[in-house]
Amino acid sequence: MTRDEIRTDSAMPTSTSPASTAPWALTAAEALDRFRTKQLSPVEYLESLIGRITAEDERINAVTEVVEEAVTSAREAEAFYANATADELAEAAADRPLLGLPVIAKEKHALAGRGLTQGLLHERETIAEADAAIIRRIRRAGGYVHARATSPEFSCATITHSPMWGVTRNPWNPDLSPGGSSGGSGAALAAGFAPLATASDIAGSTRLPAAFTGTVGFKAPYGRVPGAQPLAADWYRGDGPMARTVADTALLARVMVGLDASDHATIDSTGFLADFDPAEAADRLRGRRVALCVRLGDFPVGKDIEANTRAVASALESAGAVVEEIELPWTSERIFETAFTHFGNLLAPAMRAATRGHEDTLADYTLRFMADAEAVAARRTQYEGLAMEAQIQAELASAMDGFDVLLAPTSAVAGLAADGSYLDGITIGADGVGREAAGSGESATAGNGGAAGFAGSGGAAGNGSAAESGGNGGRTTGDGVRLDHYWQAHMTMPFNICNRVPIVGVPSGMAGCGIPTGVQVIAHPFDDVRAFEVAAAIEQLMPWTGLAPE
Repeated sequence: MTRDEIRTDSAMPTSTSPASTAPWALTAAEALDRFRTKQLSPVEYLESLIGRITAEDERINAVTEVVEEAVTSAREAEAFYANATADELAEAAADRPLLGLPVIAKEKHALAGRGLTQGLLHERETIAEADAAIIRRIRRAGGYVHARATSPEFSCATITHSPMWGVTRNPWNPDLSPGGSSGGSGAALAAGFAPLATASDIAGSTRLPAAFTGTVGFKAPYGRVPGAQPLAADWYRGDGPMARTVADTALLARVMVGLDASDHATIDSTGFLADFDPAEAADRLRGRRVALCVRLGDFPVGKDIEANTRAVASALESAGAVVEEIELPWTSERIFETAFTHFGNLLAPAMRAATRGHEDTLADYTLRFMADAEAVAARRTQYEGLAMEAQIQAELASAMDGFDVLLAPTSAVAGLAADGSYLDGITIGADGVGREAAGSGESATAGNGGAAGFAGSGGAAGNGSAAESGGNGGRTTGDGVRLDHYWQAHMTMPFNICNRVPIVGVPSGMAGCGIPTGVQVIAHPFDDVRAFEVAAAIEQLMPWTGLAPE
């Protein structure tokens, strides 16, 4: 069923209650509690979510299709909860922890018998033969997919638009992007279309949408979550969960992780997050050592983003954590060169093979991504890339020595134009919004018009304009900070280069352009519990709605 074919009869209501009382506004944990206490039927919950999609998605365009079989799954869960004994409820909570919960799936995650395009026009007739591994696990845990979410072509951009799906917009400010590539998932969560969503991350594709939409995203260490071959062998990549709370993100993460015969890179994750209790997270902060790094070297971080990141650090410190500001010897240029050496040797050849003969149908950013990656790989071998990665990994390990977690912003730029492609770099204005051409200003409206500005690397943000105080990560112009490539405006790629570290991205506040900002909580390799604990503590100390205003 396509988005345009969603029914609006009594089974699929279009009207919604206020967010405080509407079922669609519930978190996954709240919905499960109401299922178990018979206060809410899984069918009523699904109807509320579908009604929300029907009412709001024309404005946001985050959904590629509604999955009609979801009704059957909801009815089966309804029948179970209506008749279950206390023992049966306890058994279901252990063995089927998602029972009755709808999940919105990123379209790249295959559903058997349904389309699998990855946003590519020439793949619109392709049908998946089997479920993706994480979809199988969601079904086994009692959950089901009720809708599918947009992404850019081949998940290769940090915006979400394509000739296939059109432009996906941020529900907080529709002129701006929800980020990418899991932008449809982030926008859908923030708009109240689902309590849980699947995502993926090869350079920030989970964490950036989480930051731009005020939601939570988990980038698991490589091997923790099974992926699809052959690119499952790419050590930058990883599938994972998104939600509106840390607890809900952990709920879906527990279902996704572990050994899988389809992906030989997967690792044993028995007991994953068994020691994580979000209710106790703030109490466990005392004595935790938190490294704060605002710029990760020379990224030109906006004033709003810096202020919100420092507010998070102050909240942690007030709750008993020991926070120490550190520096890293990175440059956005070196991070870009390292990552695009990797992409040029692995991802670009895969993209070329999948799109050969169809170049005339591709989005401009897809063609540019392949060309840029191939250009870097032409001057650097894969071995040279590995050596560059090893240096960055060693620098991160040294910087984090003696600390429990590292706290850093997710993006240096506060917002991106919803329809931008950024083929010729990015100019970041005083409002914090990155635009395609210096001084153009046409591609996005800055919403509330707050001045984000930029501070030079190594110092606190001042009151100057972007042109007066651009960081070392970009050239200053009369219109703002200019970066040669828009990927240099995001602070996520270092941790795909260092891809055994777990990261939980959580909201940090609002930017003046009218959308949220986020921080990354980075833990030591495979120390997932620590990342979740500190993220949950931030959530408790700085409560956040997770839902965009209507």
